[in-house]
Amino acid sequence: MLKTLFDIAMRHLLGRRRQTLTTIFGVAISTMVLITTNSLTRGLLDSFIETIVNVAPHITVKGEKMRPMPVNLLEGQSASDVAIIENNIQKQEKEEVQNYRQILSLFSLPQYEKQVLAASPYVESQVMAVKGSRNQPLLLKGVMIEKEDAISGIRKKLLSGDIDTFQKTHNALLVGRTVARDMNLKLNDEVIIIPASGQSRQCKVAGIFFSGVNAVDNSVFVSLKLGQIIEGLPANKVSGIALKVVDPLDNSQLARDLEKITGYRCLTWQEENASVLSLFARIGYIVFSLVAFVGIVSGFGVANILVTTVFEKSRDIAIMKSLGFSALQLVGMFVLEGFMVGLAGALTGGVLAIGSINLFASLPIESSQGPLTQKGFSMSYNPVYFLLIIGITVLISTVAAILPSARAAKLEPVSVLRDSSL
Repeated sequence: MLKTLFDIAMRHLLGRRRQTLTTIFGVAISTMVLITTNSLTRGLLDSFIETIVNVAPHITVKGEKMRPMPVNLLEGQSASDVAIIENNIQKQEKEEVQNYRQILSLFSLPQYEKQVLAASPYVESQVMAVKGSRNQPLLLKGVMIEKEDAISGIRKKLLSGDIDTFQKTHNALLVGRTVARDMNLKLNDEVIIIPASGQSRQCKVAGIFFSGVNAVDNSVFVSLKLGQIIEGLPANKVSGIALKVVDPLDNSQLARDLEKITGYRCLTWQEENASVLSLFARIGYIVFSLVAFVGIVSGFGVANILVTTVFEKSRDIAIMKSLGFSALQLVGMFVLEGFMVGLAGALTGGVLAIGSINLFASLPIESSQGPLTQKGFSMSYNPVYFLLIIGITVLISTVAAILPSARAAKLEPVSVLRDSSL
């Protein structure tokens, strides 16, 4: 019986070949667009996470103390307590990590040495860079270059110059590619760095790097000692400590433990990039909403062809019921037609999507996708999303066949045959 219903369903679809192909093509195009769009958004998210995990610190020990002076001195006290403060106007202190070498020694303890792969102290300063008539505000970061290389792999990201020259050259700079382009900097160029203190220093470009993270490529690196001098910090203080850990995707508990033992705020890369990750999440919701809406439009196309089939094949349906086909079998037959149209369109769309994804991924253009700069587009080839969108499309097409199939099941054979011309 199932084979008979299948043969009849195929005859119905092939009998209206042009309309069937048009519907399949519409389902295929919508499926291709949805898979390609989802691949682009997921690929951008995956690329962002991969780049951040490889370049940025997984946990950052900030100079913000976890036990600051309470704002409300009477909080938690009895109503009879009184606090009097006179002349408490003070200069706001810089956020800095004191005695950073002692904190670095903590990471060699047994409970942390297997979790923390590398630690790099750094000093950050907002400075003005001047070369000739060009000037630009930028972030200057003082680092121990070997330790920084263990965090970000800066050595492999150099476009010109080398680390050895940087270490040997007095007042040397490693310049991000964005800064180099904006200021037309080349290797061995002289640059004047003007910090907030106003005491300028002449520095020399010892290397130009490109990490792919726009924020990093819009900064410059100097030695930690020079960074401390520019920021006005003593030798035992830094702005923070960057950490690379074994499991960057599950690092929240380690960050909380380090906060307790160091007394400083420890932020994970997820917390520092929360706004970007939230944006990706919202884009993901929008894409899946498009899956639903465009799928419904495709479903209307499937329903349209089946409604037309029911209208034109009313006499055949009446004869089938007269021969003993039940209403449930007729419903199953039309649902099978909707399933076949949806499946054919979705699979065709999946094949077209593979071609469109490969096309976007191979485009020889440099694109600045949000916080990243990359060549071509970052596309995801995760088969889960292919199967999910194809499955949703087929499901909507199958559900769309229920209404016309229910109409066919309600036809009365006697009325149809009496009103039709034999």
